[in-house]
Amino acid sequence: MFERPGSGERAILVQLAIGHAADDDAMLEFRLLAKAAGALEVGYLTGNRDRPDPRLFIGSGKADELRSLIEATRAELAIFDHALSPAQERNLERLLQCRVVERSGLILDIFAQRARSFEGKLQVELAQLRHLSTRLVRGWTHLERQKGGIGLRGPGETQLETDRRLLGQRITQLKARLSRIETRQAQARRARERADVSTVALVGYTNAGKSTLFNQLTEAGVFQADQLFATLDPTLRRLALPNAPAIVLADTVGFVNQLPHELVAAFRSTLQETRSADLLLHVVDASNDQRDRRIADVDTVLEEIGARDIPVISVFNKIDMLPVSEPRIDRGEDGLVNRVWLSAATGAGVELLPQVLADYFCGESLRQQLRLGPADGSLRAWLFDHAIVVSESPTEQGGWDIEVQISRAQHDRYLLDPERWAGRLVSQCPAPAGANRDSENSA
Repeated sequence: MFERPGSGERAILVQLAIGHAADDDAMLEFRLLAKAAGALEVGYLTGNRDRPDPRLFIGSGKADELRSLIEATRAELAIFDHALSPAQERNLERLLQCRVVERSGLILDIFAQRARSFEGKLQVELAQLRHLSTRLVRGWTHLERQKGGIGLRGPGETQLETDRRLLGQRITQLKARLSRIETRQAQARRARERADVSTVALVGYTNAGKSTLFNQLTEAGVFQADQLFATLDPTLRRLALPNAPAIVLADTVGFVNQLPHELVAAFRSTLQETRSADLLLHVVDASNDQRDRRIADVDTVLEEIGARDIPVISVFNKIDMLPVSEPRIDRGEDGLVNRVWLSAATGAGVELLPQVLADYFCGESLRQQLRLGPADGSLRAWLFDHAIVVSESPTEQGGWDIEVQISRAQHDRYLLDPERWAGRLVSQCPAPAGANRDSENSA
């Protein structure tokens, strides 16, 4: 048992290849994460294992090697690029006689440094407390001591039990405060929906250039830097589009491989801007050799937060760092835009994005044949408010056969909702080629 050190930034970085070959990109990302947290790297330990060791994760041999390296470099902590169990973390700290920080704790520490808004600070604190709650077991000698003294002797309450109780009370307080903030944000989102203002969220891997692109489009002046998690708190700005209604553009926190579950849970209110968006712009670092893996990592996080089914347009950024690449728009076989290539840093191709968004929200419309029942009066009213009603006729059952022309965005958001439109869609066909743009804009 030992008193856990409370300070120190001299770190040994530990990264093992578990069941696979070493990954240079993962090694670089780990080093950048440690640097972003303020760690001073004084050593790096690598190795290969088929599976983690249940007691020490890295095995007794590697653990002895790590202890020797710590003594030689006078390191004050060991940072692991892995998720350690509480027992493994405690066992390693006893053996190494220094602090051990695993990947989740490292990312949480970075977020704690980057949070600026009141909400962001609450979310980070909640995530840290949830993470800490699993590790309040026999790791620190003061947690075993029984409170005592005149008038307080007896079974009493151990310091560990007191810390657990106080921690639980603080978590409850944070949840209540965040719930009130989330209620206010939900009211703002409902107001935008009532005003029929579409929301577009920038998502992507950390350091892909989301904030730089956000500043180019909105002149918001959001902090931007070539480092992981340079910005944390979400920012919303109005963005005017050519020949189309304005939208709300949201800059969100960047994702990373193995994003801690505590962080995802704590940031649900912030990530709600992503889940409630009409369209996602997935910003990709086109110059990164591992961009396909990073795209998959972002898709995984989007699925975890319930945003996987929202329409996505990929924005391949940093084309100025490619050998040969010009700004361009790629379209799929259906003629819809699926990729935009640009450089947010130089501004090359940024002007393509507002036009792409304008075309997405107003440029393409579909014609739908719907059959509404007698109880569907509110749905009929919604169609008159948000689409062009081409024709309407009553049915023998007291409902309506109605033909509407509706924008692709409104169709994807509302007409694909099974609870709202199940069994009501009769047929669908593209709108006439000469459809009036002004009419579509009013839809």
